[in-house]
Amino acid sequence: MDPVTLTTQRLLLRPLESLDAEALFLACQDPEIQRWTGIPSPYERQHAEYFLRQLVPEGWRKQTMFHFAVEPRSGGPLLASVNVHNHTGTWEIGYWTAREHRGHGYATEGVLAIARWAFTMLGVHRLEWRAEAGNEGSRTVVEKAGFVFEGVLRAAMMNHGTWRDVWIGALLPSDLEPSSTA
Repeated sequence: MDPVTLTTQRLLLRPLESLDAEALFLACQDPEIQRWTGIPSPYERQHAEYFLRQLVPEGWRKQTMFHFAVEPRSGGPLLASVNVHNHTGTWEIGYWTAREHRGHGYATEGVLAIARWAFTMLGVHRLEWRAEAGNEGSRTVVEKAGFVFEGVLRAAMMNHGTWRDVWIGALLPSDLEPSSTA
């Protein structure tokens, strides 16, 4: 699949690319992003460069992982990153928001845009959200986007060398389009 660009009322979602290395590196210095995601800690420039040079293009090529940069539609800084990826047969959403841009609804808006795209263009029938139990910021984003909280998976995620409990929720096409027959 060729990379695509999505737009919302306020945002431009475009594939992450090598030119994003510095912005990605700086955003991922945030202790909260390192705490709640599986990125390396400490996060070094080489991690950003490898991710953008190798993993992002490979995900698009294999159609298993689609990472987007989230920017203001009128141009501006990297606000967030959203992705949808196929994890052992299940499509999952992932995202983070740069510290200085939290609290403006960018992640929720980006999650909704990528969810609609996944349902219509990828044929996804269920989109899951998983986060380490306690990640209230992540839960707030998906609940605002319409995801339904489904429960806790005990010791289901390895994060920084420790098995952690995981919150799980899901979004179905019918959650966005109540008249859908799917």
